[in-house]
Amino acid sequence: MKTVELNVAVRHKTGKEIARKLRNQGLIPAIIYGPGSEPVPLAVKANELKRVLYRYRGEQILFNLTLEDNGSTTQKMALVKELQYHPVTDEILHVDFYEISMEREVEVEVPIELVGKAKGVEAGGHLQQLLHTMTVACLPGAIPDKIQVDVSGLEVGDVLHVRDLTPPEGVRYLDNPDEPVVTILAPEETEEVAEEGAEEAEAPAPEE
Repeated sequence: MKTVELNVAVRHKTGKEIARKLRNQGLIPAIIYGPGSEPVPLAVKANELKRVLYRYRGEQILFNLTLEDNGSTTQKMALVKELQYHPVTDEILHVDFYEISMEREVEVEVPIELVGKAKGVEAGGHLQQLLHTMTVACLPGAIPDKIQVDVSGLEVGDVLHVRDLTPPEGVRYLDNPDEPVVTILAPEETEEVAEEGAEEAEAPAPEE
């Protein structure tokens, strides 16, 4: 997991009008909260945050935040809990930071990356990924960037479940052990799935 330093400003005024003025100044309204601490409204430089998110897109980022407040500074470690986007422009409207302790477990979602070429695909089957993220529990320093799943040994008809995956050291999987992650469909099954999707797309909308 990447650790990134980011300076943020504590803001003492809130509201829609204040948020609009911040965005016009190239800032993003934000807030940091966590167990045992009061929520603190913040302002983040939009270009700096977007640069970090773009550079490490698809990866977990641990932020070492420096909160600046009238000449004084405070350090807090945090993860991004939520990003709110504009529905049309896709610009970031608001950021929720979740304050963490490096000594306390956190629960986060980590992307799943499939590696290798399945034997079943080479035999004409179709790989279908059913689970794209895994919920894990671990100390912040042990959060993996991604969960790599080797599919090279899968034959047509095989299904890989959460219980079949070995978590990295210090990490626990919280998803249902019986949850399927990836399967190899036979060619005829692939055609059936495609036909069902086409039929659903062509079905008339129900009358109101």
